[in-house]
Amino acid sequence: RDEIRDWSSDVCSSDLNNPPALLSLRYPRAAAWSGVSVSNEKEWMRLYVQTGDKAAFEAIFTEYAPRVHRFILRRTRGNRHLTDDLTQQTFLHLHRARNDFDLSRPLRPWIFTIAANLVREAARKSSRRPEVLVDPLERSTASVAPSVSSPEDRLVRRSLDLLPDAQREVIVLHWFEGLSFSEISSVVGASLSAVKVRAHRGYKRLRENLGGTL
Repeated sequence: RDEIRDWSSDVCSSDLNNPPALLSLRYPRAAAWSGVSVSNEKEWMRLYVQTGDKAAFEAIFTEYAPRVHRFILRRTRGNRHLTDDLTQQTFLHLHRARNDFDLSRPLRPWIFTIAANLVREAARKSSRRPEVLVDPLERSTASVAPSVSSPEDRLVRRSLDLLPDAQREVIVLHWFEGLSFSEISSVVGASLSAVKVRAHRGYKRLRENLGGTL
């Protein structure tokens, strides 16, 4: 088990130091976290949980809604209608479950866990995997980056599309949203070693799928 843990740490460090060139060029990895400090978000959540402070909720929504929306948009292959609905549901669930939130824990993994679970639930209801929630002919180019659709962007998007869902979910959270592997472990409900293995295999397949762009 220790050998697996050491191996997963080594390969993930290698992945970060040697990502697929086109992915790195077109989409630099999101900063580990460039938003508010953990202490600020904990204070917002404390005020919201204990007093129902509307300003605190608005601060949480303003900070996290764009990130959650972007995450869901990629997970649903650019289905904007579904993404808007699931984003609203994410914060409705946050509101309803606020008294269950452990104020000693970070907020970000909890919010992304809610969002990820809603995407999976929507996929189950449609009897489809998350990546085929939208008809391929109707998919928006927004699944990777809403504002661009160059040949390079489409190549990256198709390469991501080819990944198994578990690997794709980890890479979206890690590369595009800047979550740590520890945070992703909490979001997807898998061990840290398992998350690192998924990341390693996903990045490896991306390098293979992008072929000559390396």
